[in-house]
Amino acid sequence: MSDRRPTAQPEGLWLLFLLEMWERYSYYGMRALLVLFLIAEVEDGGWGWSVEAASRLYGWYTGLVYLTPVLGGYLADRYLGTHRAIVIGAVLIALGHFSLAVETPEGFYTGLLLLILGTGFFKSNVSTLVGQLYGQDDPRRDGGFTIFYMGINLGGFIGPLVCGYLAASARYGWRYGFGAAGVGMVVGLAVYLLGKARYLGTLGAPPARRHYAGSNRSSGPPLTPVERDRIAALLVMAFFVMFFWLAFEQAGSSMAVFAERHTDRAMPTELSAETGVPAIPAAWFQSLNPAFILLLAPLFSWLWMWLAARGREPRTPVKMALGLLLLGGGFVVLVLGALANARGALSPLWLMGAIFLHTAGELCLSPVGLALVTRIAPVSMAAMLMGVWFLSSFAANLLAGYLAGMLEAVERGAVFHLLGGQADFFLILVVISLAAGVLLLAIAGRLCRLMHGRG
Repeated sequence: MSDRRPTAQPEGLWLLFLLEMWERYSYYGMRALLVLFLIAEVEDGGWGWSVEAASRLYGWYTGLVYLTPVLGGYLADRYLGTHRAIVIGAVLIALGHFSLAVETPEGFYTGLLLLILGTGFFKSNVSTLVGQLYGQDDPRRDGGFTIFYMGINLGGFIGPLVCGYLAASARYGWRYGFGAAGVGMVVGLAVYLLGKARYLGTLGAPPARRHYAGSNRSSGPPLTPVERDRIAALLVMAFFVMFFWLAFEQAGSSMAVFAERHTDRAMPTELSAETGVPAIPAAWFQSLNPAFILLLAPLFSWLWMWLAARGREPRTPVKMALGLLLLGGGFVVLVLGALANARGALSPLWLMGAIFLHTAGELCLSPVGLALVTRIAPVSMAAMLMGVWFLSSFAANLLAGYLAGMLEAVERGAVFHLLGGQADFFLILVVISLAAGVLLLAIAGRLCRLMHGRG
């Protein structure tokens, strides 16, 4: 799909923007509630779990939603096409959220399973479909992915606000928060199906069965040495991305607990009475990251173009290394905040400052990574390699959940004692992020050579 004006984005991008916005609304709206629901007291409608148990379940859930896209990408590449895979995924996701709203153990675990399977069909394929809007050397690709990334974060901003309010309100409760996430996915799917024929045409159709000389099976040609080098570079960078998400995904676990238990969330009495919410919902802090994304993404897009026009734009591995270093800086802020917390409830400005730096790091790493996969992956493996890229997030989220489960033990000094309390826990994340960033920076030149001009 193309536009007559070479500088204009394809019209189909805006349809996929809306689809991804609603899917991320549903994902982040539910994610903002998960740990808080599990650790809430039974009399408050929760399950009364420990932080350790809740964080581990959170880690398995958020990890598995990044594992299944490998299978979803493979099925789309070989049989379904990206369009059918997206529709199947959206239906399963909506059913999963509605199952959570039942608020029974059977409904809860069934809902998580449906969400994991649905995200597997959806996630890698919608990003791949965005890449299919562009030719191989189309200069609009990185800008298009930046716009697409803003759709992700617009949904991520709205979801925790809406779902968090409904869950915290005495008038509604947890089931309304989970149900609202499902409604968002239904809206997104409806918009996509109504606009698909007009704006995307046959894009995303099932792959034609291809036959090559000397072969009696349906397959692509063998990989060239250059393609193998590029895939190797992609896998190395996916390894470093794992360390980024391991630390970043504390947002829904240890940082959510920090917001719930250690941050001043006082709300004016009149506003509390009007809204039916006794304090600022802790889930709302998870809207700060996407809000900062929406503010900063145009600035970062302009910055990369400004540097490129002067021949000074950093290569992709360097941008990603900078992202890790900024992430580490955000956890330095949380270390200092945790030390200050010993004197009483902490100002929300500490958490806001950390999330701001995390967001700047994310913009250096995530959208450029998505664009990179679509730029260097062989066409016949595009969706599957997008799934492999997300595979690093599976490992990261699983490890992040287990690390967050150590929060209370580290606070007590049972693991080690250096600064004391939560400061020691956030110090672990400082070390992980900064060490990975420095190492990636050291090997960036070698990775660029492996990408043969496409990094």
